Amino acid sequence: MDTVGSAVECRNLLDNARATGRTVGLVPTMGALHAGHISLIRRARSECDVVVVSIFVNPLQFGDPEDIAQYPRTIEHDLAACAEAGVDVVFAPKVTEMYPAWPAPVPTTVSVSGISDGWEGSSRPGHFDGVATVVTKLFSIAGPARAYFGEKDYQQLAVVRRLAADLSLAIDVVGCATVREADGLALSSRNVRLSPQERRAAAVLSRALTAGHAAIQRGVLAASMVSAIMRDVVALEPLVHLDYAVAVGVDDLVEREDLVDPASVRLLIAAEVGPVRLIDNCPAGTAMRPAPEAVPAPPARLLERIG
Repeated sequence: MDTVGSAVECRNLLDNARATGRTVGLVPTMGALHAGHISLIRRARSECDVVVVSIFVNPLQFGDPEDIAQYPRTIEHDLAACAEAGVDVVFAPKVTEMYPAWPAPVPTTVSVSGISDGWEGSSRPGHFDGVATVVTKLFSIAGPARAYFGEKDYQQLAVVRRLAADLSLAIDVVGCATVREADGLALSSRNVRLSPQERRAAAVLSRALTAGHAAIQRGVLAASMVSAIMRDVVALEPLVHLDYAVAVGVDDLVEREDLVDPASVRLLIAAEVGPVRLIDNCPAGTAMRPAPEAVPAPPARLLERIG
C-alpha cells in the first residue's frame, strides 16, 4: 500500500494505473474509519482494479472551531484498516497541500446552489461549499474514477452527484447503503463522542425513521402526518433535541406535500444528542437494513388522525 501526501504523487500513481488499463475507485473520508467506511472500501475493491482512500479532515466544511477540534483523528488505526481492507493508495495530505495559502481564506471555492440550501445547509452555513470544494479537488486529483459515498449523508451524496453532473466530471458517483449498529443507529465517526446514556438515546433517530416508513406503508400519504409521527417518536427521548424530520424528493430534496409515490421520497432526520449533531435517513419506498429494534406505536391522537 502506498501512502502519499502529495497531490501530484497521488495523481501520477493513478494515471499510471489507468495507462495500463486498470480502473480506479476513490473513497473520500475524513479518517476515524469505522465499519461504514470499510464497507465502501470493500465495494470499491470488488468493482475496481485500484482503490484509493483519501484521509483529510477538511477545515472548510466546519463552521464551529470546537467541532473541528473535537473531530477524532486516528491516522495509525486508519492506515492499518486500509491495509487490511486491501487499499492500494492512501492519500493523506496536510491542510496546506489542499489549500496552499491556509489559514488565509481560500480564494477559489465551489458552491452547488439549490440542493445544498436547506436542511444541513440551513443548520450549518457554508458546510456544503466546503464539501463541494474539497470533493472537486479530490476528483481532479483522482482523475476518471468511480467515487464511493455512504447514503447516511444523503444530502451530501445529492450535492456531490449534482456537482459531478453539472461540471461534466469524469466521475461515476456511487451511493452505498448505510451501515447500522444492532439497535439501528447509523455508524458515524461522531458516535464516539456520545456518553453511554446519549448513545442509547441516539438510536431514537432510526426508530423515528422506521415509524415514518411504517406509516407510509400503511397508506399515510400526507407528508405532514409522517413528519409528526417521526417528531413524536423523538420526543420520547429527552436527551435528543430534534432539528428536522421531513419527507423530501430523492433528487431535489424539496419537502413533499404528498407521498403518492414513495419510491421518489426520502425521509431525513437530524438532531443534537448532547454535544453531537447526528443525521440519518431512509428511503420511503423500501425498508431500512438491518431493521432496528421494535418501533413504539405512534401516539393515539395520531392514530386517530391516520384513521
